[in-house]
Amino acid sequence: MCRFVAYIGKPIMMYDLLFKPKNSLIKQSVKASEMEEPLNGDGFGVGWYTPEANDMPGRFLSVRPAWNDRNLQYIAPKITSDCMFAHVRAATDSPVNELNCHPFHYGQYLFMHNGDIEGFQKIKREMVRHLPDNIYANIEGLTDSEHLFALFLHQLEKQRAKQLPIKIANALEDAIVEVEQIKARLKVKEPSYINACVTNGDIIVAVRYVSDLSLPASTLYYSEGAVYSCEKGICRMKKSKNNKDNAVLIVSEKLSNKRSDWHEIPVNHIVTVDKNLEVNLSVCERTLKTRASS
Repeated sequence: MCRFVAYIGKPIMMYDLLFKPKNSLIKQSVKASEMEEPLNGDGFGVGWYTPEANDMPGRFLSVRPAWNDRNLQYIAPKITSDCMFAHVRAATDSPVNELNCHPFHYGQYLFMHNGDIEGFQKIKREMVRHLPDNIYANIEGLTDSEHLFALFLHQLEKQRAKQLPIKIANALEDAIVEVEQIKARLKVKEPSYINACVTNGDIIVAVRYVSDLSLPASTLYYSEGAVYSCEKGICRMKKSKNNKDNAVLIVSEKLSNKRSDWHEIPVNHIVTVDKNLEVNLSVCERTLKTRASS
């Protein structure tokens, strides 16, 4: 399992998001508080958008532990962005190298995953069987996460008006459905734990999913407010008088102990954050139907 944080809203400094909170992602790389294995030291990655330059994301990956990377410590105070992804990795079956570090990238899109598609080696070949050449060629690493991203991209290509939040959400859920259908065909019984997050720089979509509801799902939260601030380690989403949101966070773990600032995303739900920073939750109906029919 891994940990991640996603931000969209008014531009903020990367350092303020990754280093300042009491339970920052950097601290989670050393000692995560909401997972059985607290260490996430098998590399990290950050992705960000600079709209005034172009619509493609910047990305920095490293196999070094996030808590001990001097380059990250140097660049984080120099980067300001209105949309950022960051991920610290705890490797499962795939080796520790930059090609396996999140977030993964294709065109405008960034994708990161916390979880484990158990039985992945049994279904890996089938997952890529129907991919178009452009998406198949984009797979550089060996992780279940990047293969899930490829399925998402393939599903997204089938959508019309694919920049709409609902279309991105449908593609993400359909990718999970495809994984479960492949498992059913190949009689792979192992569960899937999928907390995934994807963005094109304008919209964020995330999912909290577990294939077997008798098993605990990995944690996932969101927070919304007028502006993100972090003072003396206390991360807050300050509220505005008109209750208009100008900042949204989606995180594997709460960045502070103020519980009222954080909303747990229900199991087997998708959360979308649109261009107006409106947050919407919906049930993963397609996955429920797939499990019922398998």
